[in-house]
Amino acid sequence: MQTISSSNAREAGAAPLARRTTGSGAAYFEHGTGETLILVHGVGMRLEAWTPQIEVFSKTHRVIAVDMPGHGESERLSAGSTLRDFVAWFGRFLDDVNITRANVAGHSMGALISGGAAATFAHRITRVAYLNGVYRRDPAAKAAVLARAAAIRNEGPDTEGPLLRWFGDDPQSQRARELTRAWLERVDPEGYAVAYAAFAGGDETYADCWPAITCPALFLTGSDDPNSTPEMAEQMAALAPNGWSRIVEGHRHMVNLTAPETVNALMTEWLARKEEELA
Repeated sequence: MQTISSSNAREAGAAPLARRTTGSGAAYFEHGTGETLILVHGVGMRLEAWTPQIEVFSKTHRVIAVDMPGHGESERLSAGSTLRDFVAWFGRFLDDVNITRANVAGHSMGALISGGAAATFAHRITRVAYLNGVYRRDPAAKAAVLARAAAIRNEGPDTEGPLLRWFGDDPQSQRARELTRAWLERVDPEGYAVAYAAFAGGDETYADCWPAITCPALFLTGSDDPNSTPEMAEQMAALAPNGWSRIVEGHRHMVNLTAPETVNALMTEWLARKEEELA
């Protein structure tokens, strides 16, 4: 494990990005040329949550940020959909935009989708980055997330709870917190409920697959993320043949927004890795 400090986080952009839509209803934003990098956000967010990464990596890569089903402008999946259904959706998205092989970075629920893609159709994934993702929650964490999923299903999306879990009280997180609040307030309630239920039950779906995932795999989280913990990142990195963990000191769940320079530097390192360098 390497612990990395970050300060003076740059503000993420709030401007909406112009989307294209596939025939199967997935909305995405594309910019830049070069090797393909696909970005998949987490529950309650939208593709604009990747703005700091889009701005940097579109200078060197073909960057595609996609709205997860039921978020942004993407059509939702049906009630009862599991993480495997979201991974199948991602495979259809690759087909729809004619991508045979790509680097994939996911955050939170997007990390689960990215890891599932690397496990399910490895020949299409060049590298995988697992940002603030979960792995085999302990019983207390499992009970808490299942309770939140049930509450969302019965009462609708919660805005304040995620903000309390995802951000500290430091001034540099204020801008990212307000952007995140706005995205949570705009989310489609049904799409959110379906995705959160899949997220709540998905921490073990592909957990046994990491020893067989041989592409370069970055596991990144914040040192203070209470649910996507450093220990989870380290455990997955130890299992993946070409995996390594990076922990961003002093940050929580939305680390790509609160520490964008640090995250971009670590993703640059990831995108430069070759399989043989880690074997």
